[in-house]
Amino acid sequence: MRLDAPRIAPLREDELTEEQRAILAPLLAQMPLLNIFATLVRTPAALKAFLAWGNYILAPNGSLTPRQREIVILRVGFLCKSGYEFAQHEQIGLHSGLSADEIARIKQGAEAGWEPGEAALIHMADELIADHFVSGATWAQLRAQFDETQCMDAVYTAGQYTQVSMFLNSFGVQLDPGLTLDPDLKG
Repeated sequence: MRLDAPRIAPLREDELTEEQRAILAPLLAQMPLLNIFATLVRTPAALKAFLAWGNYILAPNGSLTPRQREIVILRVGFLCKSGYEFAQHEQIGLHSGLSADEIARIKQGAEAGWEPGEAALIHMADELIADHFVSGATWAQLRAQFDETQCMDAVYTAGQYTQVSMFLNSFGVQLDPGLTLDPDLKG
């Protein structure tokens, strides 16, 4: 975690306005109020737009499998040093077909024993974080494994979770109860 305390405090449910409650209602029907949403809801219009795009990225019928999507998200979260993002998606990754060993290997990179498509996704995330561009060689690796829509969705996913990591890190969003900070993301 970059910060030990929030710069922007998350709202408690009893502090929410009617507008904020309406925006959060679909989420609260599925889960407790997470710190990310309790923080971002301070700007309701922004959260509403953010959720619309996020729903595309996380759609269960998206072009990437949940496993593929979580590989990208976890790699981006790790590279952005987002303790919250990595901890939250570590749990999601475990429910999306990744093992604990594979999640640990995501931190090691594309050369840590991945099949070609998964290695290409990790290379893509690395390049996007480092240079905001996917090289020709990595694009060729992606296209050998994925169709055009999947390649676009992989880039969209990396972009979305880079932005999320920036929010979380800069606003000081703290871990939700039950999550454990990865020791490689302390400080």
